[in-house]
Amino acid sequence: MKEAKRILWGLALGIVVGLVLAALPDKSIYTKIDLYALKPLGTIFLNLIKMLVVPIVFFSIALGVMGLGNPRELGRVGGKAIGYFLTTTAVAIVIALALALIVKPGERGIFVTEGLKNEVGEIPDTSLIGTITGMFPTNPIASMAEGNMLQIIVFSVFIGFGITFLGNKVPVLRQFIEQGNDLMTYLIGLVMKFAPIGAFALIASAVGSQGFDSLKAMFWYMIVVIGALILHSVITYGSTVALIGKMNPFFFFRKFAPVMLFAFSTSSSNATLPVAMQTAQKELKVPRSVSSFVQPLGATINMDGTAIMQGVATVFIAQVYSQELTVAQLATVVLTAVLASVGTAGVPGVGLVMLTMVLQSVNLPVEGIALILGVDRLLDMMRTAVNITGDAACAVVVSKSEEKNLSAEEDEDEEEQYA
Repeated sequence: MKEAKRILWGLALGIVVGLVLAALPDKSIYTKIDLYALKPLGTIFLNLIKMLVVPIVFFSIALGVMGLGNPRELGRVGGKAIGYFLTTTAVAIVIALALALIVKPGERGIFVTEGLKNEVGEIPDTSLIGTITGMFPTNPIASMAEGNMLQIIVFSVFIGFGITFLGNKVPVLRQFIEQGNDLMTYLIGLVMKFAPIGAFALIASAVGSQGFDSLKAMFWYMIVVIGALILHSVITYGSTVALIGKMNPFFFFRKFAPVMLFAFSTSSSNATLPVAMQTAQKELKVPRSVSSFVQPLGATINMDGTAIMQGVATVFIAQVYSQELTVAQLATVVLTAVLASVGTAGVPGVGLVMLTMVLQSVNLPVEGIALILGVDRLLDMMRTAVNITGDAACAVVVSKSEEKNLSAEEDEDEEEQYA
């Protein structure tokens, strides 16, 4: 908890400094401080974390597959995890749509839509076939260099299987994977000592750039998104952790709070992944074999917080443009957002790119995205915290459902050892 308090102090101080900078009449002061102090500190901290993401995913997944032992076990764990992720994402967007339709944030202000431009980049191929074929790398080294998480996961699974089946023929490789994982765990702890400074710089930069005018104009939109994020976390994750995972939800959220704060400051599921896995294994007692597979998978395909933003933003933009969404269109939004979450990179701002596809699916003007750009950075921080919490909740649920199987495997291993 000492680490969580330090990060919390960093965030609090960053918010205060950001608000002061945003209130200054001379915006050049914020620009210079941000350029020469805040952004460099935040970027260095994020780069240190991102430096560890690819190796930790490779070592942890290979080690997790080695721990599960065979394809049947992996398929069962993977099936449960994917089922949980897709179900909770669908629930998340339904909550978002319902709340947005009740509160009507797009009808509570005056919004200028003339001259808006869509400043979001190209939409990646998120079709089912495109996602499946894109999972298999032609060059795993290139996949690691590009940070393509799905391809890294698939390659790591093959490595883990290979080492498992070769057994005593490759003891050095097995030891290499184990020691590599230990090294990454140590480096995570080392980098986390700088977390309060990084959190301070990142939040001060984000808050300082927004200004009060943009926050005031988008107040109701922000309220609906934040409300949906809180409801989903408490109701969906809390209930699944309690009913299926058999864990006190208050204990779960208390132990995972430092990771949520860390995710809030970085706005990146991938950057938060090493810390999230370490916390799940040490504090929530999730078996390493389950955590090492489920959480990296979740950081890639579980985007509940992003789905909530897409649901609220779609209704908000429709209301601003006075276009009423039919039941069929709302169902299309749910389906499109769930499918879009699979294979989406866990990096800051990716939700806006995917929102373009959701808007196009229901014939809404993509230029409306410009309305929410001003406050999206702050909301991105909040939904990242929800995304990474969902990964941990899934790990708890899956580990509980696999308890008997994991115990049976451990007994078999002991019998083989003493045979």
